[in-house]
Amino acid sequence: MAKDSAIFVCQACGAVHGKWAGQCSACGQWNVIVEESRSAPPGALKPAGGARGRGLSFETLASDTPEPPRIKTGVGEFDRVCGGGVVPGSAILLSGDPGVGKSTLLLDVCARAALAGSRVAYISGEEAIEQIRARAKRMGLAHAPVDLASATALREILSTLKRERFDIVIIDSIQTLWSDVHDSGPGSIVQVRACAGELVRLAKNQGVAVVLVGHVTKDGQVAGPRVVEHMVDAVMTFEGERGYPFRILRAGKNRFGATDEIGVFEMGDAGLKEVANPSALFLGEGKERAAGAAVFAGIEGSRPVLVEIQALVAPSAYGTPRRAVVGWDSGRLAMVLAVLEARCGLGFGDRDVYLNVAGGMRVNEPAADLAAAAALISSATDMPLPQGCVVFGEISLSGEARAVGRAEARLREARKLGFDQALCPPLAAKGGDLNLSTVTRLTEAVDRISQNRY
Repeated sequence: MAKDSAIFVCQACGAVHGKWAGQCSACGQWNVIVEESRSAPPGALKPAGGARGRGLSFETLASDTPEPPRIKTGVGEFDRVCGGGVVPGSAILLSGDPGVGKSTLLLDVCARAALAGSRVAYISGEEAIEQIRARAKRMGLAHAPVDLASATALREILSTLKRERFDIVIIDSIQTLWSDVHDSGPGSIVQVRACAGELVRLAKNQGVAVVLVGHVTKDGQVAGPRVVEHMVDAVMTFEGERGYPFRILRAGKNRFGATDEIGVFEMGDAGLKEVANPSALFLGEGKERAAGAAVFAGIEGSRPVLVEIQALVAPSAYGTPRRAVVGWDSGRLAMVLAVLEARCGLGFGDRDVYLNVAGGMRVNEPAADLAAAAALISSATDMPLPQGCVVFGEISLSGEARAVGRAEARLREARKLGFDQALCPPLAAKGGDLNLSTVTRLTEAVDRISQNRY
């Protein structure tokens, strides 16, 4: 019998090498190459010789099959990000930084789903059952009929889930599971890929919704092979800045709903609390708006959200001025500063510039360009914007203010929170009760803010 030859696999990117090396030539990371056995993965095809497979039966796109009913978990923000509830037979991957509250969120989800009538299993490979019970008692969910188990062996988990009938299964986490088919240790590329593949196959065959918890690397990526993100139906990240009690659940991939949808939670002593109105959460509480603050009307998924963008322009005490940004793209800030200098005549070469999105929120859309520029202009000229004014719009390199999508939803959210004015590019939508101060070029915004003329 021929001896299995070993292969060397990078635990960061999954690249296969013929021999061990200190640095992976594919991703450049050090000390991540581990020796593994060249055993065939489960379900691999063997040489069939002249054997024929069964033919395929094709169907058309037209179908009378109704959509499967979604499972309401009882956590509205989680159901929103899932697209209206958990779909039976789907696989969800949830990742986040250590200590952000992934286990707390999923314990809340499975307990409330169990109280609503669904049969839920919570399988943990990281915590003992008593630790989970203590957390549930602290959250006031100790009497929820959730089936708890602490296990890491994939064969035992699959055997139990095939024998029992569950609606939702939580696996915390995929990096702790191991399959006895492979020789590598838990958390390796081979083990994560094999365990995730078997659990996704179980979800499709049994019609059970499986939620997998995934660890992240130091740069925020899901640990393990990227093929796991392609296997599952939805990829969610649970985000939160240290020092802030707010947590944001964001969908990066969803086959059953909108991507970039968010759910907002607040972390307290008794666990996570849903935030029904995140716009009021991210706005400053002061009655008078200080110079350097602008309220941005943004869109996160299908939800309009108002956040406060704060800017500070101060004389530089050193030869090289500082550029610090929190919650926004630093490259986008550099572009806005360059446009303000080249097109509007404002000088920032001898000044420190600080930009912050209040509340720990992270803004990614280009529609925040005009709001960031308004905050910078307000701080540089020491002229505060009106208290009831929201700002949104994209800025081009020529200094032009360009319209953005879903303006009506942004203005509707502003009206709901008591704002009566908007500084924005010309829009096809009507402002309703809001007074629209439209600008076509960034120079017009500089004139209006510096002269307090709206």
